Amino acid sequence: MPMPTGVHALVRRTHEGRVLQLLREHGGMTRGEIATHIGLSRTTLSEISGDLIERGVISVTQDAAPRAGRGRPAEILTLDPAAGQYAGVDFSHRRVRIVFANAAHEIIASDTAAYDTSADWPARVRLSLDLIAQMSESPALHLDGLRGIAIGFPGPFSSRLPRRDTEPVAEARRAGAEYVRSAFESHFSTPILIDNNTRLAALAEAAGDVGAPTEHLLYLRLSAGIGGGLVIGGRLVGGAAGFAGELGHITVPGSQADCACGKRGCLETVASLGGILQRCADAGVSATTLSDVTAAAEKGDPLVLGILRAVGESVGHVLGSLAVATNPAEIVIGGEVADISPVIIDQIAATVGYELVPFSEFSPRIRRTVLGDEAGAIGGIIALLRNSPLLVGYGELQGESARAETLVRRSTRK
Repeated sequence: MPMPTGVHALVRRTHEGRVLQLLREHGGMTRGEIATHIGLSRTTLSEISGDLIERGVISVTQDAAPRAGRGRPAEILTLDPAAGQYAGVDFSHRRVRIVFANAAHEIIASDTAAYDTSADWPARVRLSLDLIAQMSESPALHLDGLRGIAIGFPGPFSSRLPRRDTEPVAEARRAGAEYVRSAFESHFSTPILIDNNTRLAALAEAAGDVGAPTEHLLYLRLSAGIGGGLVIGGRLVGGAAGFAGELGHITVPGSQADCACGKRGCLETVASLGGILQRCADAGVSATTLSDVTAAAEKGDPLVLGILRAVGESVGHVLGSLAVATNPAEIVIGGEVADISPVIIDQIAATVGYELVPFSEFSPRIRRTVLGDEAGAIGGIIALLRNSPLLVGYGELQGESARAETLVRRSTRK
């Protein structure tokens, strides 16, 4: 049978997606049950299911339940967990993290590769594609069954960012995102979703491993750059133009340092890795890398610990003000900077507590990320699956609402 093209291919892929979503949500079903749920004719469903079976995306078993009459046992269609795989790609300022999950929502592979902060987007994309090629050598991965790729893009970013040649910084970011999307679209024959990487990380942390999602959460990633995400009233917030959560570009008192965004005194100039290294240099501390600062903190260097407390205080002021405005249940801190020393988180918690309205029983829980470096990529996969109520009404990621359930479960892996 010839493969459909053009609009027919789009309609076919839409029907396939509905069938696969139904099997993800309800488990094994007969063709008749599927046809009833999504309103397809038996002929159309037979063509679609036959193609999916041939591609190994779904499998067929016989219904073991007793049947009235002498008819043949009904065939049950089930999703093959090894097929219909999804990829989350998180580009930070210093590395790319790639996570694969199967149709059973289990993480089956995860890896990372570092690049210099000066690397351009062609270099970063080549590195990521090489990493995917290396990961695909695992027998657990089947790139021919890839159903979608979610890409987390760093920095102030919105998929609704218009072209503005008069704003070179914003234009370079928009052009970079377009290059990344185009490169992945040309390499993989699958839908590509792209969004801010820290908002995707916030989605993953709020969704949780099991059960109902957190309805009120602030997420902040402290790394080479600083970004965040807001979950308010059970919804991931994108904002009017898709820029909600750019916490790294809130101005903090006492800083006049120039920021890459074009402003001065942004939190990113103070609490990012580069900001901390600059503070160390200004104080005469011989620390030029993250490892240097971590080692000095572990030895109890008073200058370094003082710098880290000042960083925690600046972050705490920003998060405390936001907590007063949004009343979150949780404040989650991620990123490599937060791992330098417990002093940072302790000072953040103390400063947030000072900023809050004095109702201690309603104070937010402040914690480190439970998903670590994988949060952004996992959030991308959740967005691809579109099975979290956190995404209802969220811009281009809006899809069919689904019941709260286990979103991404971990399988046994190295």
